[in-house]
Amino acid sequence: MTDQQLDCALDLMRRLPPSQIENNLAGLIDLVPDLTEQLLSAVDQPLKVAHDPSTGRDYLLCDYNRDGDSYRSPWSNKYDPPLDDGQVPSSDLRKLELNANEIFDIYRDLYYEGGVSSVYCWDLDGGFAACILIKKTQDQSKKGQPMKGAWDSIHVIEVQDNKKSAHYKLTSTVMLTIETETANAGQVNLSGSLTRQDEKDFPVDQQSAHVSNMGRMVEDLEFRLRTTLETIYFGKTKDIANELRSTISQNVVNQRLDLQKQIGGAIGNRG
Repeated sequence: MTDQQLDCALDLMRRLPPSQIENNLAGLIDLVPDLTEQLLSAVDQPLKVAHDPSTGRDYLLCDYNRDGDSYRSPWSNKYDPPLDDGQVPSSDLRKLELNANEIFDIYRDLYYEGGVSSVYCWDLDGGFAACILIKKTQDQSKKGQPMKGAWDSIHVIEVQDNKKSAHYKLTSTVMLTIETETANAGQVNLSGSLTRQDEKDFPVDQQSAHVSNMGRMVEDLEFRLRTTLETIYFGKTKDIANELRSTISQNVVNQRLDLQKQIGGAIGNRG
C-alpha cells in the first residue's frame, strides 16, 4: 500500500502548480506522514540559503547535506545545529569536495554573475557521489529590475572509479520561476522544472581529474537545459500567447478578408 501511495503522491505533485511546490509537499506530508522521508528524497524543492558563521560564507540546503534536522556546511564541514555523529566524507573525498566547491564557485560567478553554489560529496562502494547546487535569484524590488524569479540547478553525479578511468552518471534538474507585472502585459507567472540524464566515461590520472570531468558534464548538460527552456518552453508559450490575442482590431481583419475575396473574384473573372 505504501508503494501505491508514494506513486500517487508523486503523480499528484507533477500535476500541481510548480510555484506552490513547497506548500503542496507540506500538505502531502501532513496527509501521509509515513512517506515523509521518501517524499523529501524524491521531490526536488527550491534551494534555500544558509550562512556559515565560522567561515562567513553562504551555502545551500538540500537533502544531500541533511542529517536529521541538521545541515552540513561544505566550507567548514560542520553541522548546524551541531551534530556530533553526523555523516561526513572521508579525508580524501573531503579534499576533492573542497576543491570542487572552489571550482564551481568560479563557474557560478562566470555564468550567473551572482547567486550561491555548493558541492557535497559522499562515499559509495567502488566510488563516490556528488551533488552540485546552484541558485540565482532576481529581485523585482531592486531599481531597474523588470521581474523577480529564481533559478535552481541540482546536479547529482555517481562516479564509479576504475583506477585509470571512471564512469560518470549525471542527473540534472533545473527549476525556474519568473514573475512579472506590467501595465501592458498584466501579471505573468512562469514556473516549471526540467530533468535530464547523461552518462560518460573519462580517463582519470589523479583524484583532481574528477572535478574537471564533472564540471565538463555539468556545463554541457546545463547548456542543453537552457537551450531547451528557451526554444521549447518559452518559444511555445510565446506562440500560444500570440494565437490567443491579436493587436489588430476585428474591423481591420474583416476589411482584409473582404479585400482578399475581391482580389480572388477579380482573378477568377479574368480567367
